[in-house]
Parts: sequence; C-alpha cells; structure tokens
Amino acid sequence: MIGTSLCKWAISYFAAAIVWLLLAEVLMVAGFGFPNDDIGGPDTLVIVHMVCIGWLSMVVCGALFQFVPVLVARPLYAERWTLPALALLTLGLTILLAGFLALGGHINGPRWLLPVGAGLLIAGFVLVVANLGMTLWLARPLPGPARFAAVGLACICVTAIFGGMFSLVLSGTAVGAQWPDLLVSGVPIHAIAGLGGWLTFTAMGVSYRLLAMFMLAPDGEARLGRLAWLAGLTALAVGVVGGVLALWCATGLDLVLLLAGAAALLSLMAYGRDVLSLYRTRRRRALELNTRMSVLSLASLAAVAILGAALLAAGSFQSHVGALVFLVAFGWLTGLVLANLYKIVPFLTWLEAYGPVMGRVPTPRVQDLVAERRATKWFVLFFAGSWAATLMLLIDAALGFRVALAVVTLATLGLGEELIRARRLADVAEPLRLPTGAAVPHLLISRN
Repeated sequence: MIGTSLCKWAISYFAAAIVWLLLAEVLMVAGFGFPNDDIGGPDTLVIVHMVCIGWLSMVVCGALFQFVPVLVARPLYAERWTLPALALLTLGLTILLAGFLALGGHINGPRWLLPVGAGLLIAGFVLVVANLGMTLWLARPLPGPARFAAVGLACICVTAIFGGMFSLVLSGTAVGAQWPDLLVSGVPIHAIAGLGGWLTFTAMGVSYRLLAMFMLAPDGEARLGRLAWLAGLTALAVGVVGGVLALWCATGLDLVLLLAGAAALLSLMAYGRDVLSLYRTRRRRALELNTRMSVLSLASLAAVAILGAALLAAGSFQSHVGALVFLVAFGWLTGLVLANLYKIVPFLTWLEAYGPVMGRVPTPRVQDLVAERRATKWFVLFFAGSWAATLMLLIDAALGFRVALAVVTLATLGLGEELIRARRLADVAEPLRLPTGAAVPHLLISRN
C-alpha cells in the first residue's frame, strides 16, 4: 500500500455511512419500525433502507473504491465519478425515505417520491458499478478476492432492478394483476441479491484481503477459497435466476430457497475454514483489536447459519425472520465493517499523513493512531447489545429490543468518536505527531 494513491472521497463515504447508521439506530430505539410495526410496513422499510443502503452500501462502496485497485494492482478507472455517485446515492436515499414516510402517513408527499428516489439510487449505483467494473475488467484475470467483488457488483444490479420495480408498485405507478404478486414474491430475491450477494459476498472477498494484510498472513488455501466462491456463486445463481424463473412459472420459491440455502451454507463453511487458517498462519502473533473483533463478527455469521437451520427445522423461520435478518445486518455485517473501519481509517490516515515523509524522519506506527484499550469497551458493548437485541426479537420482547439497541447506539457513538480521533491524530504522542513535512489530514477528504 505504500505509494498507493488514496481515493479522495472514501473517508466521506465512511462518514456519511456512520451518520445513516446512527439515524437508523436512534429511530429503532424510539420504537420506529419493526418489531413495533409490521415487518413489511413503510416504517420498517425506512429502517431497512437506512441500514442496507445508507450504512452498509455506502461503506462498502467507499472501501471498494480504495481497495479494489489494491486487489488488482491497477488505479481506479475514474475517481472523478466517486463524488457524483456519493451525491446521487445520498439524494436518492433521502427522497426514497421521504416516499416511505409519505406512504406511512407521517408526511404529506406525492406518489412519485418513491420511483424518483429509486431512480436516483439506480443512477448512483450505475456509476459505482461502471467505475469498479471497468477497473476489474481491465485487470483480468482476477485474483480470488476480486472475484467476490465482481459477483457482488452483479448482485447490486439485480437488487437495484427489483427495488426500482417495487417503487413503481408501491407508488401506484405500475398497475395490473401481476404487480402485487411480484411485490410479495420478489422480496426474497431482492434480499438474497442485496444482503447475500452485494453485501455479504463482497464483505467476504474484501475481508480475505484485509485480514491477510493486517495480520501479515499468507493467502488462504486456494482450494477452500475457490470452493467458497463457487458455492456462493451457485447459491446466488439459484436464488436469483431460479427465483425469477419460479416467479415466471408461478411454481413457488420453496425449492429454490432450499437449494440456495444449502449452497450458501457450504460457501460459508469453506469461507470460515479459510479465514481460520489465516489466523493460524499469521506472522503477526499479537492480534490487534480489529482482528480480534472480526472474530466476533465471524461468530455472529456462524450463529446466523445455526439459527437459520434451527428455525427451519422448528418450522418457525417465517415468524422469526426479523431476528435472523437483524443478526445478519448487525452482528455479522455491521460488526465486521466497524472492526475493519477501526483499522482502515487509521491506516489510510497514516498513509496520508506520514507516507510522504516515510524514511526521512521518525514516524509513528499505524497502531499509535488509536487507543485500543479505550475502544475495546465500545466493541464489547456493540456485540453484546446486538446479540441481546437478537434474543429480544426471538422472544418477542419489543421493549427489551429497544433497550439493547440503546446500548448498540451508545457503542456506535463511541466508535465514531474513536475514528474521528484517529483522523485528527489526537492519540499520537509528541514529538512524533507532526514531524517535519507531515500535516493533519482533512477530516472528510483524503489528499491523493
């Protein structure tokens, strides 16, 4: 990474994402959305899209703009597209959420807010996919982690297409007998492509590279990595393509979801084994906080697989799908992202502040930009709160869920402050903080 060009707006994506996460958490603590509202109701859709687009998609886009060029050893195809994409995604999500609020009767708004918001989001994701897709295309053949990202980009296209169609149905723009059926039956495909393909599969690929890089570990076993990718690709193909065909033929999704789930489980097992091998073969023996906390997110992913299988066996999957989705979104994805952001932000800040003077003057280490002991309590609170909130959803304790989410929100605020401190070099001891030629980075923009 030394000498690598920094993506100017990656930090801005991260900052915007954390703001959306905090807004979603505050609303849930206030009782807005599921479980106090129907899981498919407008209020819940506000929370879901805040978390999945505003938080997770924003942060994944920022990470991919910075690390896809590292994965494939090529510059980003068009960095000038990153700021317009951020603007389109932010504006589109804001208008989409206004449409959901109007649908729920909270504000007065026209019906076209939903399709307009969805259209702006699609335009933003088109810029993201085109930029990253061209970067990957020009770097063929792709290394293993980059192939995960390529599949993730294909999945966000499917997710956006279904989301656009749903916005037309909900706004009343699309009329006809087939559209309400699509809204009901197409949601699982939308979720598989979004949560499963775009977010989880992309996170798997990026975590492969980040964990190996930050632990100084050799690449994982090629056989297990290939199996994780192929099985995951099969699960997504069966879930998306098979699901569309099942909708077309009106045969139901039960068989499709069962086959996709079996392939996904195989992919996750291979991925888990491969990641454990990274921990075992690492050359950095003392684990830093980000890699220790990544273990807890991986434990949450294992819990997702176990809980999903148990709910299916008990015949209560449908009634507890909200708890499972929450564990995926917070215990697994949000936990993994926050753990990696705790390393990525200081790492990029260190490159920006000290990379230009490296070798000419004494400089701090990357870990000198953070205070791990102070941050540990926030991670413990975050994961404990996420797991407790999942349990509260399983036992239908809405008040307990809000209390647990209050703990999660407090932890998120604490971790956000830690990232700001790292960005401002607040924890770097003198006289190493600002040697000759170094400067404090801007809070939201990187000098590239």
